[in-house]
Amino acid sequence: MFTGIITEQGSVESLVLNPAKDSAVLTIKAGEAIADLELGGSLAVNGVCLTAVESKPGVVSVDVMGETLTRTTTGELKAGTSVNLERCVPAGGRMDGHVVQGHVDGVGALLERENMGDWERLRFSVPFQLARYIAEKGSIAIDGVSLTVTTVSPVDAEDAYFEVGLIPTTLAETNLGAKATGDKVNLEVDVLAKYAERLLAFSQADKAAARHVAGAHS
Repeated sequence: MFTGIITEQGSVESLVLNPAKDSAVLTIKAGEAIADLELGGSLAVNGVCLTAVESKPGVVSVDVMGETLTRTTTGELKAGTSVNLERCVPAGGRMDGHVVQGHVDGVGALLERENMGDWERLRFSVPFQLARYIAEKGSIAIDGVSLTVTTVSPVDAEDAYFEVGLIPTTLAETNLGAKATGDKVNLEVDVLAKYAERLLAFSQADKAAARHVAGAHS
């Protein structure tokens, strides 16, 4: 589990695709964020939970399976690209952000950004099927960064979007500060919203089943 508080920006050294095996090996250069990362350890890279398969001072390699390449921006990374890094939170660690699983739900894109003086307003597109999980003043992870949603699109909007505000620290310490219009980002919605929807669906199914049984015995 992660919190969405980025500890360091790493740099992509290479991404070696293996189409025959529908996989890839991603190698990243970084500092303190991977200093004591052991083989099998978890590392969130732009919000994607990945497992270390090779580690040496200043460099770590992780395997990336086809599912991850399809559902995230990982397969589009280039050498030299800056990536947000976060180690999994230790037991008893501070929960400074929100519960982030490192399981990306979809990909959005930066639609516009506006300098508001001491902060910036960023608007992102979101796949329609994910829009219902995003609420004003709720939490979302963008490229692994825990942020508070400030605005959401109307439920009947043809193109769904949401907005966040970034303070100078977030702009400087994460790669969101350098995102340009059109750049893609990984999105992870609040897991509590997904579970609430799932529980509601089963509750409705149980009620329907109960009505069916009652009708059969009437």
